[in-house]
Amino acid sequence: MIASSVIHAEGLGKTYSEGTLRTHVFDGLDLLVHAGETVAIVGASGAGKSTLLHLLGGLDTPTAGEVFVTGQQMSKLSDAARGSLRNRALGFVYQFHHLLPEFTALENVMLPVMLGGTSVSDASLRATQLLESVGLGHRLEHKPGELSGGERQRAAVARALVNKPACVLGDEPTGNLDERTAANVFELMLELNRAEKTSLVLVTHDRALARRLDRVLELHEGKLRELSAAEV
Repeated sequence: MIASSVIHAEGLGKTYSEGTLRTHVFDGLDLLVHAGETVAIVGASGAGKSTLLHLLGGLDTPTAGEVFVTGQQMSKLSDAARGSLRNRALGFVYQFHHLLPEFTALENVMLPVMLGGTSVSDASLRATQLLESVGLGHRLEHKPGELSGGERQRAAVARALVNKPACVLGDEPTGNLDERTAANVFELMLELNRAEKTSLVLVTHDRALARRLDRVLELHEGKLRELSAAEV
């Protein structure tokens, strides 16, 4: 584990088995994400980008290698401890917002911080501040079904940041939005990255968005390669 990193993957391997068929997604993959930096991961469809993000976030288990999050070795943690670390140190934003439909925008954003033991009043204050920062201060009591697609995704970004995570992992977070809304949500994520001093690892097919980040890595045949500016 390298001290200045928030996520460190070392020798990562992932193999799926079905009967006698074995599919190797990664073999000896390494990745280092430093505090506060932004990283884009690009690659062809089916290259394993989402699988990699799930391994980095402790949502899936590698068949080889190790993932360290804020210095803690994920494989050494119990399921409960891994879940607690995920909730505390990582935020997730997906292509689909995954907001709970029965709860308001405010309640959806409050949930992660309340799971960590924060009081209702403190959780409400933090969630309200974040929702105001993403332009949803007037929509606190609206449920997801009453919000537009862009508003739902902005609420999902606020939820990902509510615990002040060391790193936010985004899996095509603008992929389900129209071009203008996608650009607005992406800009918002960058602004919050700077304001909250959190790292950002973003899987995207959009090279124009990718080149706005500090580094662009291409996943190809189970390996990550850093692209030069001319290659992006």
